[in-house]
Amino acid sequence: MANRSRSAKAFAEAKQLIPGGVNSPVRAFQGVGGEPVYFQSGDGAWVTDIDGNRYIDYVGSWGCMILGHSAREVREALTSQAEQAVGFGAPTLLETALASKLVSRVPGMETVRLVNSGTEATMSALRLARGFTGRDLVAKFKGCYHGHVDALLLDAGSGVLTLGIPGSPGVPEGVVNDTLNLEFNDRSELEQAFEIHGEQIAAVIIEPIAGNMGCIRADASFLKQLRTLATDHGALLIFDEVISGFRVAPGGAASAYGVVPDLTTLGKIIGGGLPIGAFGGRRDVMEALAPQGPVYQAGTLSGNPMAAAAGLAVLTTLETPGFYERLEIRTKQLAEGLKRCALESGVSVQINHACGMIGLFFTDRNGVCNYNDVTASDVNQYAGFFHAMLERGVYLAPSAFETMFVSAAHGEAEINATLSAATESFAELARR
Repeated sequence: MANRSRSAKAFAEAKQLIPGGVNSPVRAFQGVGGEPVYFQSGDGAWVTDIDGNRYIDYVGSWGCMILGHSAREVREALTSQAEQAVGFGAPTLLETALASKLVSRVPGMETVRLVNSGTEATMSALRLARGFTGRDLVAKFKGCYHGHVDALLLDAGSGVLTLGIPGSPGVPEGVVNDTLNLEFNDRSELEQAFEIHGEQIAAVIIEPIAGNMGCIRADASFLKQLRTLATDHGALLIFDEVISGFRVAPGGAASAYGVVPDLTTLGKIIGGGLPIGAFGGRRDVMEALAPQGPVYQAGTLSGNPMAAAAGLAVLTTLETPGFYERLEIRTKQLAEGLKRCALESGVSVQINHACGMIGLFFTDRNGVCNYNDVTASDVNQYAGFFHAMLERGVYLAPSAFETMFVSAAHGEAEINATLSAATESFAELARR
């Protein structure tokens, strides 16, 4: 067993100063057992912990590191900007340059507002939708996580599902009374919800490719129906692409599906690993934002030049011809390899994947398409697999309900090493 004594000591000290010892709940390893690993460096597809152990990383700062860790382009952009200033709280040319990249690439995005996180982006988009439509109801889908926004924590997947929390204490009942919680990929329920509540719905928000209950694609027909119903009833359609944006395709899931939302929320990749978020869409809707309109939203560090510089470096690199084709090949190679390894060992798994994303579910169900399928999977088997892989130098998300992220830095050697570790880990599970 690898020596992680320094990590154990660091966690014990952190628990005396930080609630649960972590600054985001899933990091605490409660979903898999044991104690978290403390990291000190990353290079490409690899990370090194404070005890000197190296791992092939499939967390990638929860999807931010599409180029891999410490990408040269990002390092150079950050160094150059830091030599000038790390922030002003005033306009910079970098904000406009980043906005231009986003508007040119994301379908339906005519103007955009930069914020500081994906949560802030979804929270702001909902406020804007309510202010623009004059309505209160919001529809969401079970298993889609849109940040820790009060109105959206019902069956929110990700951390709340990992910890067994259906919502959260501290969220007033009246807040969630204005939230419709629908089944992902259920066309009948969707149609019924709009038939009953359509004239009161301000917005419907969805992860078109869910990344917080594993990786689950929305059916194309479901998204098209959603677009039609929202339009017919005067509601705004919001795509939460904090995870899928610039990961699954050059213009995100919207470009892959050919469905154009009214608003899109972004984060993660667009900051190159630094804190950032954005929301944007139809010009007439965005013009309702202060200072142009009456809907208030603000942030001291919004458009921070360090985050903008890093994001620009990443987005520019993603324009390299063939980038997404190569990432898709690596993702498919790993996904199919994992399925083959599990089959050979006799362990039942279902694997979903999109470009740069893999969902691994320990279940004998024929397909995993929604929240109910996800919650029926065996979390104890995942925990066993997680620790078996960790001991073999592969770092996965410490939760059965998160996605594996493949980066451009995961080459043939890393994929083969991962599959070798998986063969042994699945076999270990089968012997238990």
